[in-house]
Amino acid sequence: MAITDWPTDERPREKLLARGTQALTDAELLAIFLRVGTKGQSAVDLARTLLNHFGTLNRLCNAPANEFSSIHGMGLAKYAQLQAVMELARRALTERLTEGILFDSPTEVKDWLQLRMAHLPHETFCILLLDARHRLIEAVDLFRGTLNQTSVYPREVVKLVLRHNAAAVVLAHNHPSGVREPSSSDEFITHDLCNALALVDVKVLDHFIVPAHGEPLSFAERGLL
Repeated sequence: MAITDWPTDERPREKLLARGTQALTDAELLAIFLRVGTKGQSAVDLARTLLNHFGTLNRLCNAPANEFSSIHGMGLAKYAQLQAVMELARRALTERLTEGILFDSPTEVKDWLQLRMAHLPHETFCILLLDARHRLIEAVDLFRGTLNQTSVYPREVVKLVLRHNAAAVVLAHNHPSGVREPSSSDEFITHDLCNALALVDVKVLDHFIVPAHGEPLSFAERGLL
């Protein structure tokens, strides 16, 4: 049955307008993005097919172009649209973090880090430079490593912080393997950076591990800082 044959209050677009985005399932939200289905499938059916194939919304949004386009009804044009939506979300969150006080909303920080780093196939170390009011000055991908490890140099971190006159920082790195727990080397480098930055009166507010899938882990929430 086509979506146009559904009761009006059950159609995704009308449901969103009447009750807000939170009232929709992942499949219904994705159906609005898709706009149309395929022969024998409504847009919601096609959305469910995509979610079943990729397993999670995160995997779907970060799927490589060839895998996404291999699904019947999808293609490079739709893939480009999805990536544009993802980049708009990243930029909108970046603006909010730049304009506001960063740790007024730690959930937004986690969401932003997930959008920025969870899909990367290589390990990357990112530093969020903050002013005295904990507003974002800039986010810098400072080191890039292999799938399993990256080398972090405290001297380079200190130089970057002083160059931007930052008063505090948030550290983050991703785990492409999907492991959410910190390794002993993660804890060691965090301790090392805290000590190095303390010498120039800069506080490390948190260190996040961003797994390929799932919510980022906070060192501060774990009591590891």
